[in-house]
Amino acid sequence: MSKISRGNGDSTGKGKGAEAGAVKAVKAAPGAVSAAGKGKTAAGKGDEDRYAGLRLENQLCFPLYAASKEIVRHYKIFLDELDMTYTQYITMMVMWEHRELTVKELGEYLYLDSGTTSPVLKTLESKGWVERKRSETDERILNVILTPLGEKLQEKALSVPKNMAACVKLEPGEAAELYRILYKILNTL
Repeated sequence: MSKISRGNGDSTGKGKGAEAGAVKAVKAAPGAVSAAGKGKTAAGKGDEDRYAGLRLENQLCFPLYAASKEIVRHYKIFLDELDMTYTQYITMMVMWEHRELTVKELGEYLYLDSGTTSPVLKTLESKGWVERKRSETDERILNVILTPLGEKLQEKALSVPKNMAACVKLEPGEAAELYRILYKILNTL
């Protein structure tokens, strides 16, 4: 896949020019997710550009989407060895941490609805990694329980975070700041 120049002299879109453009876009419309303000347009016109908010380069959502897609693509390389998808992996991460949850709780941890969690859990159960079981006290509640086979899988998955860290070139402070900002966004939506 070719990268489009962002006007900063590098073709990755990762240089200071891209960062300055993003900052400029956000400053042009404080509190907005895109920039739709007055000023010079890409064509150099000095009048108001009412369509600035519709430019891809002014969207905060696009680099989030693209980065997420690329990160999941890199995860696939390592997860294929474990015979799991990214969604199955994050589900198992929650299960390794909590051992037993309701389907509703699991969905809340993962920001997934039941239409997404149900097929994932069905697949994980068919692989023998989790078991779904109705609550004995309230049969409306469906519990998800980590099996011994699912617990063993955790050992095999230990290398995944380390391998992914090698793919994403961030300093520890940058990673911590990005984590903080992303969770701030999640907690305000």
